Amino acid sequence: MQAPPKADLAIDPATVRLFVAKAKAVAADLDLENLDQSADTVEFDIERLEDSHHHDGLAEEETEDLTSVELQELIDDLNDDEAASLVAIVWVGRGDFEASDFATAVSEARDRAEGATSTYLLGMPLLADYLDSGLDALGH
Repeated sequence: MQAPPKADLAIDPATVRLFVAKAKAVAADLDLENLDQSADTVEFDIERLEDSHHHDGLAEEETEDLTSVELQELIDDLNDDEAASLVAIVWVGRGDFEASDFATAVSEARDRAEGATSTYLLGMPLLADYLDSGLDALGH
């Protein structure tokens, strides 16, 4: 089977692969958060815990997953051509466009752009898979 010809992308394929890795990390974190833990439910005696829990006056630090924030910032930093190309890669990977119609997909992405590209893309649970499939289909 012959490899597809490489499409001309406005975004570096290495950058897209970085997005794939970060999107996979974000998806893995979401999967862990959504696990059904009902079988492991533990009941606590709240009054007893309140009596034994002492604060030192400092606010407790919240652990925050910076991967999704970082991915959002990276996508938001793309110029219009790179953002349109990234969206078009997703659409090819999702099957909305054929690889041979990549230029049309890029044009559609430019025409349809409203709001932040990151908001649109990060709303896709299978973003990493779509990017992977799109890069493959486009010969990258």
